[in-house]
Amino acid sequence: MFKLAFKKFKTKSISPNLAEVINVDTIEDKKDERLESDNNVERLDISNARTIQTFPGIKPLCDWRAYKLKNHPGIIIIRDPFTERGRRYWIARCLRDYPRTPNIVNLNERLFDDSIRSDWWKQLGQCNDSKEFQRIKTAMRWTTFGYHHNWDTKIYEDQMQSPFPEDLTSMCQLFAFALGYDDFKPEAAIVNYYPVGTTLSGHTDHSEPNKSAPLFSFSFGQTAIFLIGGRTLDEEPSAIFLRCGDVMIMSEESRLCYHAVPRIIKTEKSWSSLLTNEGFDNADIALNLLDLDLLKKVGDPQFWQPFSNYIDDSRININVRQVLNKGDIKLD
Repeated sequence: MFKLAFKKFKTKSISPNLAEVINVDTIEDKKDERLESDNNVERLDISNARTIQTFPGIKPLCDWRAYKLKNHPGIIIIRDPFTERGRRYWIARCLRDYPRTPNIVNLNERLFDDSIRSDWWKQLGQCNDSKEFQRIKTAMRWTTFGYHHNWDTKIYEDQMQSPFPEDLTSMCQLFAFALGYDDFKPEAAIVNYYPVGTTLSGHTDHSEPNKSAPLFSFSFGQTAIFLIGGRTLDEEPSAIFLRCGDVMIMSEESRLCYHAVPRIIKTEKSWSSLLTNEGFDNADIALNLLDLDLLKKVGDPQFWQPFSNYIDDSRININVRQVLNKGDIKLD
């Protein structure tokens, strides 16, 4: 059932029926009876969520809209809790900074020289040949940092690590604390890059020794159709839109369920507008953990333009997980 659903939404010969895809935005429409009867989506009350400190680029907790899927316990979607500057900041980090050495990228050493594999975004910006530019751009599919996942052995190793960014740690822990996951520790991340037309096949995330800690997923750029199924491929999955700025948490029963991205949908959006000052408090502790220069620069249309051009036809996803069991300091 999972493979059939993946094929249905992936196919390019005919347009899939998007009415079958859960759209959390419509939950506010009381006339949409399908939300209760078919999609099993309901608003998650976070009015009693933990009080969190203000964080640059993230809306106040009172403005968050959170939802859960009753057919998939443990799935939580927070509908774009980021400000426009916040979205731009994380997009820029994912493109400019995270694919740099010592982080690991998917680029094949036989097809790309060291300069591209060590600083992909810089080299992409210096490329003047349109065909080569497109080749370099679309070849980047993932980068990993923190504990690096070994794609051959499917295990983590203590020797295979690079530093985990402080700003991403702070941002993940803010969401974790608000939702009651006090002990969550970000230790491994995979950033996936999805040019329109690419997919991610069905899989489960079971390589981490700690399989009880939640996974945090942050979506930016174009819209994805995300499939969430059950523990086996025989179970029919649900399809849901994940849009720019959406945060998804996979916890409890859903933590080890099959999931996939069969399609990226290009949405109509202006990415290049001039941003106003959000009034950051320089005394804010969280602000000191961010790249303040970058946070300011993403409001400059000229600086932002290359990033805007990239996400005009691409999606970026940051997936963060805890590797070690509580109390452990290493894998061995």
